[in-house]
Amino acid sequence: MTDFVSTWNSESFLTCPVGPLGLIAMPGTEEMGEKVNNWLKKWRDHTEESMPGDMRTTPGAERQDFLIKVGCPRFGNGEGKGMIKESIRGYDIYILCDVGAYSETYDMFGRQVPMSPDDHFANLKRIIAAMGGKAKRISVIMPMLYESRQHRRASRESMDCALGLQELESLGVSNIITFDAHDPRVQNAIPTTGFESVMPSYQIFKALLKRDKTLHIDKDHLMIVSPDEGAIDRNIFYASVLGLDMGLFYKRRDYTRIVNGRNPIIAHEYLGDDVEGKDIFVADDIISSGESVIDLCRELKKRKANRIFAAATFALFTNGLDAYDKAYAEGIIDRVISTNLTYRTPELRARDWFVEADMSKYISYIIATLNHDRSLSKLLNPYDRIHALIKRYNAEQAATGIRLV
Repeated sequence: MTDFVSTWNSESFLTCPVGPLGLIAMPGTEEMGEKVNNWLKKWRDHTEESMPGDMRTTPGAERQDFLIKVGCPRFGNGEGKGMIKESIRGYDIYILCDVGAYSETYDMFGRQVPMSPDDHFANLKRIIAAMGGKAKRISVIMPMLYESRQHRRASRESMDCALGLQELESLGVSNIITFDAHDPRVQNAIPTTGFESVMPSYQIFKALLKRDKTLHIDKDHLMIVSPDEGAIDRNIFYASVLGLDMGLFYKRRDYTRIVNGRNPIIAHEYLGDDVEGKDIFVADDIISSGESVIDLCRELKKRKANRIFAAATFALFTNGLDAYDKAYAEGIIDRVISTNLTYRTPELRARDWFVEADMSKYISYIIATLNHDRSLSKLLNPYDRIHALIKRYNAEQAATGIRLV
């Protein structure tokens, strides 16, 4: 709670909210919604302690919590509708939507059908339509941006992500918050609507340091490696902030064939300094099947790298966990760090090699800041927080006498 209080004390929130705050957790985001709601309640209670009357006099602040009850029932043939079960007139609404929550199902002609990203996006539009223009402002928090990997046209292809963003804009959405968009330039499709692609760099690295107490964060022991040219920006950030050297893999592909919607990888080619004897940190946006990450780790092991830590904002594991279990048992990979921004199976969360970074506190900060119409700049730049984290980590190592293994 100390970190929570100091964060909010660093900038006064004496400004009036845009409107009473309402939080909607779409199907599949109930767990995240409850965590965010609890953080918002702590923020409200702390504000009331430090500025008596400031929050309680705000319309809607007398609510026991900020969650708004909604539903998306289905007819027998699969058609659905959105329902809002309480008044949202004049509210500043924030909608959490996880288009990757395939754990959610619905009945269609007597069969249980898992919800696809298309189904989740349709439900989101239904809930916005059910508001009927009564909300004062609508913001959508969609951590894994809908169709974000179909962000540009290579030939005769649809522009699904751009179309989805334009649909939300036409429905009256004022702000779209996503995390680690595959290509943030897709916001060019909606130039007059608020769009933020938030990087979870601090939370991911914090989760790793919390799990592993034997890292030495210097050029002699740790190195950053980008898995491909598309991920180079996020890895340059880590290397710059941590003061480490960086290497790069690029993927040679067979452009004469298409397998599972993309050109297959022929080989991983490496550019950069020697990795021998060093721990390696690799960051990417998505682990889909995960095959390319394991291939990359094998290439690093051939070059005599020490421990390998792979980080991804979204860990999907579409081909299951067996390959990673085997790679972990063989010492090919040591940790996979990811967030709770999209659905993770119970089996994944129980794995010894998996480290989860909780993003609920960060999301609550973003919501509270936007609700008061304040700048997000300090929240979006984690440079100072990462440096403070490293300082605490090094001090803890010095106090406990932990040595590098």
